[in-house]
Amino acid sequence: MAKSDNRLKAELPRGFADRSAADIRAMDAMLARIKTVYERYGFEPVETPMIEYTDVLGKFLPDADRPNEGVFSFQDEPSTSGAPDVRRQKSSGVAEVPKDERWLSLRYDLTAPLARYFAENFERLPKPYRSYRAGWVFRNEKPGPGRFRQFMQIDADTIGAASPAADAEMCMMAADAMEALGIEPGQYVIKVSSRKMLDGEMEAIGVADPRQRLTVLRAIDKLDRLGVDSVRALLGAGRKDESGDFTKGAMLGHVQIEHLIGYVTALVRDGDTSARDSVIEVASKTKTGVRGLDELEEMTRHWRAAGFARDRIRIDPSVVRGLEYYTGAVFEAELLFDVPNEKGERVVFGSVGGGGRYDGLVGRFRSEDAPATGFSIGVSRLLAALKALGKIDTAAIAGPVVVLVMDRERIADSQQMVTELRNAGIAAEMYLGSSGMKAQMKYADRRNAPCVVIQGEDERTREGGPFVQIKDLVLGKQLSETVADNVAWREERPGQFEVPSADLVKSIHELLERQSGGPEQ
Repeated sequence: MAKSDNRLKAELPRGFADRSAADIRAMDAMLARIKTVYERYGFEPVETPMIEYTDVLGKFLPDADRPNEGVFSFQDEPSTSGAPDVRRQKSSGVAEVPKDERWLSLRYDLTAPLARYFAENFERLPKPYRSYRAGWVFRNEKPGPGRFRQFMQIDADTIGAASPAADAEMCMMAADAMEALGIEPGQYVIKVSSRKMLDGEMEAIGVADPRQRLTVLRAIDKLDRLGVDSVRALLGAGRKDESGDFTKGAMLGHVQIEHLIGYVTALVRDGDTSARDSVIEVASKTKTGVRGLDELEEMTRHWRAAGFARDRIRIDPSVVRGLEYYTGAVFEAELLFDVPNEKGERVVFGSVGGGGRYDGLVGRFRSEDAPATGFSIGVSRLLAALKALGKIDTAAIAGPVVVLVMDRERIADSQQMVTELRNAGIAAEMYLGSSGMKAQMKYADRRNAPCVVIQGEDERTREGGPFVQIKDLVLGKQLSETVADNVAWREERPGQFEVPSADLVKSIHELLERQSGGPEQ
């Protein structure tokens, strides 16, 4: 009888992804460019943990299709200190739960943890406080194509500045970040609106219930992804998606729905006076809407003074952002070029980041609110966009120089060469396997090595030596495309040359400069 196979199946949970060395290097390079822009604007880095108390994070996610409200949570371990169960009385009269009984969650964004950090360190931080953070966030959501449960974000925030100038600066910095990555005006736009304008519109049509207003916000936030008809359904009784799942709507009446659809589809562009007049007329019906309009007008003055044209930043009433905590200006970075989707259809790439003003988050921890605004870039999605644009070629990122081992008895010689290269600042490794020449060359090719270093008995002992052979793998691949005679090819050894061992470092430096298009080309 055959024994049962008890081996585990090697597989990832749905909604998570492994990353290759090339992807990691590409992401690091992209993050470095974004950080350079943020620091040029005067923002400094800070880092908060991936885990926070669940009640500290708060329930602000736009969707909750899991029992624990869209976050990964677990209960904290009880303390073994033997300390008495002292329940402090909050100002609201509700007794605080001891920390040992509180739940912990993986953060779902980088903004809520920053509010906690600022409140906890309030006395020692400068005001306004300007910081940026990059890190992984986690959503316990239904995974799907391009929708992951773990993804990278990089945020920048200003806390303690109520002026619309702070919001305008976020939009300008977002535009500069896009262009620092090689995305040109016309390929992206920073779209801006105000929650106050939409709040004013809902006041004007009689939508007062807070839960209903939140449902309206989250419906409109899906406009780009689902289209007008689906949003119209979500503003009404609800919508059934392709899988058969039903999402209950805001239950608005027909007149209310059409008012909102007319508002969010009236794009304000240069020369589109009818759209601009329509939006201004709607927003001007309430004091809240007027405040939103005034703030956007002040932001516009800052953009124009800084030389940011309308093809880089523009007002667009369809931007609402799905998170509940936004209180004023909201903005999105949208990429305007199209790419094939999973069905092979050409679609506009869409949003790669967004943010807005959130003046109430810090006030959850302190007796007074602290005005705040911020912008978040979805790094993983933006990286996919850069690949689609041809701005990042992960396959082109070179690996280390590989020193082959031709004689196991002389492996120390190979180690010495590797050390020389590393000490000169050149990434290098010695082949540590047990295979022969052919397998070692295949290994170097898979490592995307720019070249290999070879030293056999002949090179080591020949008169005038020792010598080394250097094989330029990049040039070899280019020349192989024109091969007509394999025998002649092997005899000629294209891309391979010999130098004295003393010139190893100098020769490798020159080769790497040629490959990168440097001064030796």
